[in-house]
Amino acid sequence: MMDLIKRFLKFLKETRKLSDNTVESYGRDLRQYIEYLENKNIFSFNNTNKTTIITYLLFLQKKGRATSTISRNLASLRAFYHYLVSQQIIDKDPTLNLESPKIEKKLPTILTSEEVELLLAQPDCSDVKGIRDKSMLELLYATGIRVSELISLNVTDANIELGYIKCCKNNDRERIVPVGSIALEALEKYLSCSRSYLVKDSRTKSLYVNYQGKRLTRQGFWKIVKRYTDQSNISKGITPHTLRHSFAAHLLENGADLKSVQEMLGHSDISTTQVYTQIIKNRIKEVYKKAHPRA
Repeated sequence: MMDLIKRFLKFLKETRKLSDNTVESYGRDLRQYIEYLENKNIFSFNNTNKTTIITYLLFLQKKGRATSTISRNLASLRAFYHYLVSQQIIDKDPTLNLESPKIEKKLPTILTSEEVELLLAQPDCSDVKGIRDKSMLELLYATGIRVSELISLNVTDANIELGYIKCCKNNDRERIVPVGSIALEALEKYLSCSRSYLVKDSRTKSLYVNYQGKRLTRQGFWKIVKRYTDQSNISKGITPHTLRHSFAAHLLENGADLKSVQEMLGHSDISTTQVYTQIIKNRIKEVYKKAHPRA
């Protein structure tokens, strides 16, 4: 069964051109599913049916998996079984007509302008590491790019003179994102005072590198954000994505149009961007209730 999983993942990467992170996510879901099947003495996908899938989803639920996680697992199984049918490995798709569990849509956490200022003030810019961290945090908030896009940047992707960076989503369509003066200043300082001390090989293309001189990883950046969150004593749960959410909400709050924010975020569907308008509406209601004498 594992051989079929490997073939499917190769298909996703080479034919569907999905990103490495997405392919890895499919792989984790499907390996977990195989483990479940083997524990049930099922060693062929031909011996699975709709009941197998439903029982597996209930198993995940009993293990306390979030609704969103269960829904994602079902999506992975759907894609995989569709592939098996297309390759004539199985005759019927057991995931057909199975409904995904309803996910309660939670509005993303955003920081106030004051909280952003507090977080961005945490790095100690007297050393090379703090200068690098300051630049990354400033750039993330200034552009709203994804963490994967941030760590994928090369030195040539940043144009300080014209004030923009270029990045690609899943190595697909390139987009140009403007960068504000404060983030540009932090980036320029990193390039002139910090990066040269961190890189071990002058041929290194990566913009942001770790102490080993290698491209910074997602996990490495998560640890950086966690450390500065703890230092700042901000009570909200902050992830690297929180700065992206805050970037979008603050732009809309200050009069930016939805279409422009969509372009900067790289959203293919504007409905994804519209969630931030709901955040703004909720904040306006909160302000009204606190400030109006007859609220």
